[in-house]
Amino acid sequence: MEGSSAGLPQDDDKGQDVTGHTIMADPDPDPDPDPDARILASLAEQVASGALRVAAAFGTGTPGEIAISCSCPTPNGRGTTVPTLAIVGAGPGMGLAIARTFGSRGFDVALIARTKDKLRTLVDQLRQEGITAAAFTADVLDRPSLTAALDAVKARFGGIDVLEYSPAPHSPVPGLTLAAPSEATVDDLQPQIEYVFYGAVAATRAVLPAMREAGAGTLLFTTGGGSVDPLPMLGNVNAAGAALRNWVINLNKELAGSGVHAAHVAINVWIGGGGPEGFPTATPEQIAPLYWDLHEHRDRSEAVFNA
Repeated sequence: MEGSSAGLPQDDDKGQDVTGHTIMADPDPDPDPDPDARILASLAEQVASGALRVAAAFGTGTPGEIAISCSCPTPNGRGTTVPTLAIVGAGPGMGLAIARTFGSRGFDVALIARTKDKLRTLVDQLRQEGITAAAFTADVLDRPSLTAALDAVKARFGGIDVLEYSPAPHSPVPGLTLAAPSEATVDDLQPQIEYVFYGAVAATRAVLPAMREAGAGTLLFTTGGGSVDPLPMLGNVNAAGAALRNWVINLNKELAGSGVHAAHVAINVWIGGGGPEGFPTATPEQIAPLYWDLHEHRDRSEAVFNA
């Protein structure tokens, strides 16, 4: 998965019919507001403020009677009926699998990555499966663009309930090289830290204040298994991943009691086919349910996926 985001708004309505109100309207209303008029006025005020979304209004067949079907706030802390997942580093592997895992459980999905055409393809796939999705382009190495993309997600969907951060380049990224611990220099450590760690910090700062205010939210961060059990050939990459891992676990301690949960996922397998001979493998579809488990149960700050 690679890092990025920008605004391509799609799928306008998030309303969902969840309750019905039947209101008796007096054909000849008295100049003084009656109970029904007060109900209508209250509903109109809630619709205008965004606290209530009317999905349909229709006659019931009884003179003077109107049925209104509407969507009301749910307990996610931000008064919306559909929660939103934002994936930073969305790609056709883990990103798509995580999007499907949450989307099939009622989430809208915001995909953030560097490549607009790739994102459009992923959005089309999700929409064909009945999942509301939108694409936003940004680069995790360009922190202002990442913040702007997440702001665009919030504007488009009304907020972000779950952030998943997992940029992993499938093509060369300038400045990103591999180095063993004894060969590592500041020059090849710094880009990895910028990509893996600082990007995650920037993304978190863009979404955490609203989550804290709402008293609800989930922050999920992905690294390779080397962040826990390092490999010499990935000395600089593992160092950056270990920094992120430490920060996430500590962040979750800080957030205790706030309603916001932070967790780190270390994937200790080769994802998909084409890996080194003898190295354990797993498909994205096998790994993705772990993210839902962390979001749903909120009982640990770290999970390591082994074959």
